[in-house]
Amino acid sequence: MGQKISFQTDLVVKRFVGLIAGVILFLFALLTLHRELTGHSFFTVVRYLESMPTRVVLLSFGLVLFSYATLTLYDLLALRFIGKTLPYRKTVFTSFVSYAVSNTVGFSFLSGAALRLRLYGSWGLSALDIAQVTLFNATTLGVGLALGAGVALLAVPPMAFLSPGGWRGLGGILLLGVSGYISWCTLYRRTWRWREWEISPPSGLMAGAQVGVSLLDWTFSGLALYVLLPQDTVSPVSFLGIFMVAQVAGLVSHVPGGVGVFETVFLISLRGSLSGGRLAAALLAYRGLYYVIPFLTAIGLLSLHEIRERRETFRKVAGATGKWVGSLTPSVLSLLVFTAGLVLLLSGATPPQGTRLAWLGHLVPLPFIEVSHFMGSLVGTGLLLLAWGLQRRLDSARLVTGVFVAVGAATALLKGGDYEEAIFLVFIFILLIPLKSAFYRRSRFTSEPLSPGWMAAVALALIGTVWLGFFAHRHQEYSNDLWWKFELARDAPRFLRGLVAMGGGLALFGFARLLRTVPPDPALPSLTELDRAAALAAASPHTLAWLALMGDKELLFSESGKSFLMFAVEGNTWVSMGDPIGDEGEWADLAWAFKDLADRHGGRAVFYEVKPDMLPLYLDLGLQLLKMGEEARVPLDTFSLEGPENKEFRYTVRKMEKEGLSFRVCPAQDVPKYLHDLKSISNQWLKEKNTREKGFSLGSFKEDFLVRFPLALAEKNGKIVAFSNLWPGGAKMELSGDLMRHGVDAPRGVMDYLFIQMMLWGKAEGYRWFNLGMAPFSGFETRPLAPLWQKLGGVLFHQGEYFYNFQGLRQYKEKFHPVWGPKYLASPGGLALPGILTNVASLISGGIRGILTK
Repeated sequence: MGQKISFQTDLVVKRFVGLIAGVILFLFALLTLHRELTGHSFFTVVRYLESMPTRVVLLSFGLVLFSYATLTLYDLLALRFIGKTLPYRKTVFTSFVSYAVSNTVGFSFLSGAALRLRLYGSWGLSALDIAQVTLFNATTLGVGLALGAGVALLAVPPMAFLSPGGWRGLGGILLLGVSGYISWCTLYRRTWRWREWEISPPSGLMAGAQVGVSLLDWTFSGLALYVLLPQDTVSPVSFLGIFMVAQVAGLVSHVPGGVGVFETVFLISLRGSLSGGRLAAALLAYRGLYYVIPFLTAIGLLSLHEIRERRETFRKVAGATGKWVGSLTPSVLSLLVFTAGLVLLLSGATPPQGTRLAWLGHLVPLPFIEVSHFMGSLVGTGLLLLAWGLQRRLDSARLVTGVFVAVGAATALLKGGDYEEAIFLVFIFILLIPLKSAFYRRSRFTSEPLSPGWMAAVALALIGTVWLGFFAHRHQEYSNDLWWKFELARDAPRFLRGLVAMGGGLALFGFARLLRTVPPDPALPSLTELDRAAALAAASPHTLAWLALMGDKELLFSESGKSFLMFAVEGNTWVSMGDPIGDEGEWADLAWAFKDLADRHGGRAVFYEVKPDMLPLYLDLGLQLLKMGEEARVPLDTFSLEGPENKEFRYTVRKMEKEGLSFRVCPAQDVPKYLHDLKSISNQWLKEKNTREKGFSLGSFKEDFLVRFPLALAEKNGKIVAFSNLWPGGAKMELSGDLMRHGVDAPRGVMDYLFIQMMLWGKAEGYRWFNLGMAPFSGFETRPLAPLWQKLGGVLFHQGEYFYNFQGLRQYKEKFHPVWGPKYLASPGGLALPGILTNVASLISGGIRGILTK
């Protein structure tokens, strides 16, 4: 276990290194901007922005609309490439929302893929389909960007960074890459293979369409900025070269929207052609038109879509869940709260509008204005952190956020009459009221692990705020006395005190996290923990809970100790065996705690063989659902030996009894005296089947495990010839046999006899169901429109007899007239799925060797 934890810690470190590099690049870009804008004040940039002609702004926004319209063609081409069709409105909606959000929040490949997974997945596309669409779109974007930048760099090299020869060399490399892609698609047409992955190229015609659509998109988006610059500043070709290089720099940095990095490239490249203040105003206007307006529109459309989908889904599953809401509701609200926090910080770092402040000074005493400004910065910092708690569905985060946004709305009005900010915050407050059911976790906010990505986002927001504040007040001469100046027109002192609020808020949060109890690394359970789990398993209606006593899985208990889940780790996959067990009210918190524990160690949380009524919880965790097969449960109230449909059962019982077999159930306290005989029978069975012991989801012969349960015995002339331990479910809801084995001298049909007698015994004891276990890949669809995973499972079920008797197992269980119910795998899915399935199979089979052999 120690090696696994060490390996996973290395993965966490690698994730941090990449994000820290992005933060450092952002900081470098801001320092460069600060130097390049020397001599230009914040008010100069604002004046340039206000003097921009309305017709120019409208023309730029029109080009932005053309650019986003062209972006929708990316998804249309991708769907045609993979052979899928969706209504045009759904494709356009998904494309616009995905690009508008990913362009702004950064990590475009991942954020865009997540939104497509949510939207396209709800409309029938499989995870593999969506992965192909995402990869195709990324390729389309890249080839157009490379071609446009390459041509521009060769034609008229920009004026900074490199010599003309260096720019032409870079342009040649870009064009060579595009040429290689076109050649691959038109001439070679060979499938590219890497490990278990295969990527087939599109046709030459499709590749040409990719290049054309991408060039059109980049042209429109570049011209949207170009028209905002003064005429004759730079030639269009040179401008497009700079624009595309700046876009590449922004994409590589992974800074949200390339903020700072994109602007830095322009300011350096056009240093001698245009005033830095005027260029900064144009870039700021472009940010608003191309990023902010589409982003807010996309969030609004996505919220309306989720509300509509939630209402429909609620009607379908209300009977099973009662409180299910759209899986994206907390994520959308989290994004809004993070934005609100950033708005408050940026507003506090910049001077307020003079007329509003003067009007406010006549109505509100100066101390109220000063305190409000300080509190606004403190609340803004708090909202950046609380947004993470909302995404984790914490009820405490929702309550505290409600208080913070209410206070933030008041401070926005009192510090500078910023009614726009107040309206936005009140809107969030109103949204929080009816969404109580979406935030059901009772965990403490300070105990939640902040992801590396979230910490990087908070760091970028705070660094950007500090830079903007010093840039906005760069005309102010700093001294120690400045901190203590309290005057209505003194904006710089208020900004400095706001920095204290930001730092103080972070310090309090960090101190609270230092005091939290850090859970230890998981380890195999002690005898005391196994006894605790046994007590909870005995009360569970599901017999699968008894697998916890095998001792081969770690146990994660809730804080109260009233519930637990069992799991094992293989590679970087953390697999929970089944759903949580115990107090149902704690299951959601326990599942989240397990996901958090996996996150802390750089692992991915997976839930194996989960039931349908728990699926909404796993969707809330951001996991995908794959059907693994169907579980067979026999209703014991209707099971009997009577009637024509049960003549096979009667025949089996009579035949075995004629051969001298008898059945009895041995209580758990008497099992130890039979262990020697049972071990001999088990070894005979393993040798006959040419197999070895399994684990994780299957029982194995362990003496300390067997002595905990009653034993069903088939005896011949007083000698045990077959056995099965019995798992009793709580409240006699369910009964099942686990380790069923027979000796070499047992008569043919003894297992059927044992099953029949166990069911009759369970019926006599008052049990409602007998669980026969799962039939893998059973119940899968192979129809043309079925998802890919369903098709593969169906093919394996029908054609995979060489590897495993899938159909035979289903047919064997079918003769007992069971009720079939689906079982699922909840996992991150996507491109990680093959590795996850391999890890799960390795756990069950006792290693990779066990997968390849019996």
